[in-house]
Amino acid sequence: MELICPAGTPASFREAVDAGADAVYCGFRDETNARNFPGLNFDLSELTEAIAYARARKVKTFVALNTFMTAGKEELWYRRAGEARQAGADALIVADFGLMAHVAEQYPDQRLHISVQASASNPDALTFLAESFRATRVVLPRTLTIQDIAKIAQRVTCELEVFVFGGLCVMAEGRCSLSSYATGKSPNMNGVCSPASHVRYRQSGNDMISDLGGFTINRFQADEAAGYPTLCKGRFEISDSKTYAFEDPVSLDVMDQLDELRSAGVKALKVEGRQRGKAYIAEVVSTLRATLKAAPADRSLLMARLRALSEGQQTTHGAYEKRWR
Repeated sequence: MELICPAGTPASFREAVDAGADAVYCGFRDETNARNFPGLNFDLSELTEAIAYARARKVKTFVALNTFMTAGKEELWYRRAGEARQAGADALIVADFGLMAHVAEQYPDQRLHISVQASASNPDALTFLAESFRATRVVLPRTLTIQDIAKIAQRVTCELEVFVFGGLCVMAEGRCSLSSYATGKSPNMNGVCSPASHVRYRQSGNDMISDLGGFTINRFQADEAAGYPTLCKGRFEISDSKTYAFEDPVSLDVMDQLDELRSAGVKALKVEGRQRGKAYIAEVVSTLRATLKAAPADRSLLMARLRALSEGQQTTHGAYEKRWR
C-alpha cells in the first residue's frame, strides 16, 4: 500500500520525501486548495521544483485542486489544472464535477484522483466517477467501516485510498457548512476552515473561552489545554451534559489495522496534516514508514511515539469502528 503524505510548504515537502513517502500531496496558494491558509502552499515555480525533487527520488506528487469552483471564476481552476500538469504532477486530486470533466476532456492521459471532498462513498458513485471522468482512484470519506470498504472494493475498478492518521473532519465530508455559517468563509469554496481572522480567546474568571465568528465554541478550565476553535470540535450543552457533540478533539490512528485494510482492498494510506510544520511531517512520515515495514506485534510501540503529536495527545479509530454515541 502506498504511503501518501502531506506538505504545506516546500520545506515540509522535502521532509516528507526524505522520510519515506511514496507520494506527497500539496496545493497552490489560492482558493483552489482546501488548505488555503496564510503562509502555506506553493506557487508554480515552487511546485515545479518540488515535483522535480520528488521525481529524482522516485516519489510521486499529487496536486490538490480539491475545492468547488466559483461560478464565473472557473478559469482559475482550469488554469491551475494546466499548470499542475505542466509542472509534472503525477495526479490531480479533484472534488468538483465540472473540473473533473475539464481535466478528462483537455488532458485525457492525466491521472485523476477523486478528493474526499466529493463524498463518494458507495459503489454506484465510484463507478460513475470512474466511467464518466476516467478517475483512477477515489479517496474515501472517513465515515466507512473496514467492512464497508471491503464491500465497495469488490464492486469497483478504481483504486481506493483511505485516511489512516491525522486530524478528523466532521462526519459528512465535503459539506463543511458549520464553519461557513459562523464565518462566511467556506472550506469547500474558499479553502478556509475556521479562519484565524475569526478566532478569539477571552478570559472569564479562571476559564478560557474560545470564540469563532462570534459564537462561543468552548470553555476551558485552568488545567485544560485550550484547543483551536472549530465548530465540529466544539463542546456544547446537550440535555444535562456538556460534551463534544460532533467529534472529540483527537486524532485518527488506524495503523494497527493495516492488515485488515490491505485485505479490504485498500491501495493507498493517506496522512492528514498539510497545515503542520516540517518537524511534525518528518517525525510522522518516518514513523509510519517504519510501522509499514514492521511486524504486526511491533506496530503499537512504534506508533506510541506519535501520541504526543496527536490532537489532545489522544487517538481514535473514528468511524472505522463506528462506535457512535
